Amino acid sequence: MHKLWLIFAQTATVCLGILFVVMTLKPEWLNRVSFETSPQQVTVVREPVAEKTVVGRTTNSYRDAVRRAMPAVVSIYTTKEVKRHPFLNDPLFRRFFGEQLDPSPQRSSGLGSGVIVNADGYVLTNNHVIEAADEIEVALADGKRFPAKVVGTDPDTDVAVLHIGATQLPTITFGDDNNLRLGDVVLAIGNPLGVGQTVTMGIVSGLRRSGLGINTFESFIQTDAAINQGNSGGALIDSAGNLVGINSAILSQTGGSIGIGFAIPVSTAKLMMEQLIATGTVTRGWIGVEAQDVTPELAESLKLAASTGVIIAGLARNGPADKAGMKLGDILVAVEGKPVPDSGVMLNLIAQLTPGQKANFKVRRNNADSDVVILVGKRPKPKLAEQTE
Repeated sequence: MHKLWLIFAQTATVCLGILFVVMTLKPEWLNRVSFETSPQQVTVVREPVAEKTVVGRTTNSYRDAVRRAMPAVVSIYTTKEVKRHPFLNDPLFRRFFGEQLDPSPQRSSGLGSGVIVNADGYVLTNNHVIEAADEIEVALADGKRFPAKVVGTDPDTDVAVLHIGATQLPTITFGDDNNLRLGDVVLAIGNPLGVGQTVTMGIVSGLRRSGLGINTFESFIQTDAAINQGNSGGALIDSAGNLVGINSAILSQTGGSIGIGFAIPVSTAKLMMEQLIATGTVTRGWIGVEAQDVTPELAESLKLAASTGVIIAGLARNGPADKAGMKLGDILVAVEGKPVPDSGVMLNLIAQLTPGQKANFKVRRNNADSDVVILVGKRPKPKLAEQTE
């Protein structure tokens, strides 16, 4: 019995010694044994839910929007005669500077884009695309070409309407630019630099941009979708393929896109288009006021209760506002219930009023609001209109 106990004690001592050596020199052996013999723990992670596959549609693709809109976007080619200096007809001048000078009239060509808005051939584009053009040709998305005539132009908003002799044309669907928000995806379609119909993608970078010195009436949609020469007059569409703007201008030091492009809101373009098709011209409202923006500093110095609205800084004598009782120093805060945050918005709101009809203007006088009803007049020629609105 004593001998068995001695063997057991020696065996236990040896095992403990081996365990001590393993724990000191190779502890990973013990971890490996524990991992292999004990139940494994499962780590739960959140994974994206797999989207259902839709036949004919690719995730994150805008092909459907492009397919809807692109057939209605056209290319516009213009030519015009470039006037030569009369000195070129002088033989002595030509002899001095060289007989190679050609006194005959020269022609220059232009390129732009447009949007078919009516199946009977009406095309919406920019005024600067067709301005002073002698000949205008419209090329459809399918390659067919038609001569075009000018229905009407509005340089103040840079909108023009053309007509071509074709019917049953594909037309674009008008969207609502009032629903646009910063960050919304938009696509620009046109013919940049003559390479052919091109689609670029971006987002809405800004809304109601004004004070840029591009047009008289400015309330642009700003986007970083690439817009280059030839895109002017083309379509800016939303992710569903609806027209939300007419591409009009870019800010660039190189002449190429740097991600700052501007489009005329479709609501403005549509309003001008309807008048041009109906009458060939655009008629705007006018009340005869000069306005100054209310800044926080100005509001503080004048002890105004709020810094909203515009200050009436000038009145045309016997103009609509003057006759209605509006006073110098009044603060115009709303036109027909629509707020007036600055003079640019005021200009656009008044211009949209119908001449010959009465409109309600909310003014703040001595920190008290009151309504002034004005019989809207017709906006006069540009020189006078620039002085008062």
